[in-house]
Amino acid sequence: MYNPKSMRAEEFIDNQEILDTLEYAEKNKNNLELIDKILEKASPKKVGNGVHCEGLTHREASVLLACEIPEVVEKIYKLAEEIKLAFYGNRIVMFAPLYLSNYCVNSCVYCPYHIKNKHIARKKLTQEEIKKEVIALQDMGHKRLAIESGEDPVNNPIEYILESIKTIYSIKHKNGAIRRVNVNIAATTVENYRKLKEAGIGTYILFQETYHKESYEKLHPAGPKHNYDYHTEAMDRAMEGGIDDVGLGVLFGLEMYKYEFAGLLMHAEHLEAVHGVGPHTISVPRVKRADDIDPDVFDNSISDEIFSKIIACIRIAVPYTGMIISTRESESCRDKVLKLGVSQISGGSRTSVGGYTEEERPHDTEQFDVCDQRELDEVVRWLMELGYIPSFCTACYREGRTGDRFMSLCKTGQIQNCCHPNALMTLKEFLEDYASEDTVKIGNELITRELEKIPNEKAREVAKNYIENIKNGQRDFRF
Repeated sequence: MYNPKSMRAEEFIDNQEILDTLEYAEKNKNNLELIDKILEKASPKKVGNGVHCEGLTHREASVLLACEIPEVVEKIYKLAEEIKLAFYGNRIVMFAPLYLSNYCVNSCVYCPYHIKNKHIARKKLTQEEIKKEVIALQDMGHKRLAIESGEDPVNNPIEYILESIKTIYSIKHKNGAIRRVNVNIAATTVENYRKLKEAGIGTYILFQETYHKESYEKLHPAGPKHNYDYHTEAMDRAMEGGIDDVGLGVLFGLEMYKYEFAGLLMHAEHLEAVHGVGPHTISVPRVKRADDIDPDVFDNSISDEIFSKIIACIRIAVPYTGMIISTRESESCRDKVLKLGVSQISGGSRTSVGGYTEEERPHDTEQFDVCDQRELDEVVRWLMELGYIPSFCTACYREGRTGDRFMSLCKTGQIQNCCHPNALMTLKEFLEDYASEDTVKIGNELITRELEKIPNEKAREVAKNYIENIKNGQRDFRF
C-alpha cells in the first residue's frame, strides 16, 4: 500500500503505485488540457522579492515524460530552463571524485569492483597516498571532493573512511584546501551516519541503482547490497543520524527509465513528507563500459534525447534540488543538459584508485570509462565560453546553511545575493592560483560583467572589495 510517510521501503516506493502511474501517464500523454495544467502548476510564480515553484508529483511529472508531442517537449525544455535560471542562475558547481579503495564484497553485475572480478588490480590508498592525491587535486584548483569506496567491512571500515576525511581536511598546500568532502559510500547504520556528520561531511550520496525490487535483487545477487530494503531506507537513517543534505540517484540503463523516474521522484516525495526537506542533489548517471562490464548487456539503455528529457522533467518536478552530471557523459551531452537543469559537474576526473598522481590516466582500476577527459582548466574555460560561472563555492555548508535552511534560502530567491558573489569569488581564486593565461582573460571579463548582476547593492560593493582583496593575495571570503 503506497504511503509516502511510511518508513518501509516497499510502502514509500510501492511497485503497484509506479505501475499505476505509468499506466496513467500513457493514457494521458496526449491530453493537452491536462498537460497545460501541469505545466502551469510547475511554472515559477513571483512571491515578494523571490520566486516560488510548486514542483510536481511523480504522477504529474510522468505524464510530461511520456508525452512525445514535439511542441510540448519544447515547452518542457523551456520551462526547465526557466526554473534552472530562477534558482541556480548561470552558476555551475565544480567537484571531483576521489576513489579511496576498490576492495568490495558485493557482486553488482554492472560494476567492475564486484567480488568475482579476479583480474582487476585491488588497491586501497594509505593516508600518505591520500595526501598525495589531495595535493594533486588542489594543484588543479579543486575545493570540493566526493569520496568513493567499495563496500568491504575488513578493508574499508567506517574508521578508515573517517580517518581519510580527517586527512583530506587537514591538507593545506600552497593556496589549496579542500573545503567540502561529500561522501558516496555504502548504506550503513544510524551510528555510522552520526560519525560521518561529526567528521564534517557535506552531502551523503547513495545511488539506488534501480527502484525495481526484483531487478535490484538480480543485479545485486550477493553481498550486503543485496538487501533492497536496507539500501532503500538508508537516507532515512542518514537523516536520523543528523545528515540533512542527502543525494539520490539511479543508474539509468539498468531498468526501464519511466519506472526509475517515477521511483526517484517518489523517494524525493518521501524525504519531503517525513523530514520536511527533499534531496539536496539528484544524480543521473548512465551505465558505461568498464573493465569487465559491457553496457550492451543491459537492454534498457536510453538515447541522449530521452536522457535530456529526463533531466528537464526532474528539474521541473523537484525545482530546488541540485542536479549532478559526471564525466561519464561526453562534452556535447553535458553541453545540452546544463541549461535543462544540471547545476553541478565534475571536471578533470579520474575514476581509478590513486589516479590523480599518475602522469598518464590509468585504466586498469577505473570504475567506468571517463568520456569527458578534459583537464579542469579546459572545462572551466569551456563553461565560461558558454556563459556559465564555474563555482568552487562551499559557503552554505560552512555557514550552516544546509537542509531546510538551504531550501528556505533557495525558495525565497535570496540565494542570488550569496551564491552569485560566492561563485565569482571562488572563480577569482581559481584564476589567480591555477588557471592558464587564456582562461584568466576570459574569467576576469566574465567576473566584471557578472558582478553588476548581484541584485543587492551593498552585497555587490562588498563582493567587489573581496574580489580586489583576492587579487592582492587574500583568500576564502564568503557571504
